[in-house]
Amino acid sequence: TITRRLPATPAEVYAEWLDPEGLREWMCPHPARPTDVAVDPVEGGSFRFDISDGPATMVVTGRYLALEPGQLIKFTWSCDTWADPAVESVVTISLTARGGDCDMTLTHERLPAEQIPNHRSGWTAIAEQLGTWLAGAGSPGNNPATPPADPGAEGGGDRSLLSWPRLLPRS
Repeated sequence: TITRRLPATPAEVYAEWLDPEGLREWMCPHPARPTDVAVDPVEGGSFRFDISDGPATMVVTGRYLALEPGQLIKFTWSCDTWADPAVESVVTISLTARGGDCDMTLTHERLPAEQIPNHRSGWTAIAEQLGTWLAGAGSPGNNPATPPADPGAEGGGDRSLLSWPRLLPRS
């Protein structure tokens, strides 16, 4: 489980998790990138991320189990590079308003044991990338050339609330 304070409302964060264009930018821990994103954001709908990580490629698939706008997203998660690619783990994203911000809590259950370290560091990086995207470094309607806020200014600074220390990058 990780929790991260994000500079957006729960409705905005919820929308980002279902938007193919945004997902292409922040979904994979960089330098990995989705080369193709397909989402059918309805309960029972599916998603697919074709991912390139240097010379390695992988496909992540899943289906949406629960969608509660501005509050909750729950989906299965499987990867074709796992020892058993038929295994379906479950990711739950809970969103809580904190003033004009949002606390996003991500829990990944039923993950194969050998995948836990990579996913722990991966989800941590993804949460940070989503925070950067929402802060205006690339989100639609914002100017990516705008410098980040002065950390000493009111409302600036690091808002992350991760529940574990930074882990080693995935190999």
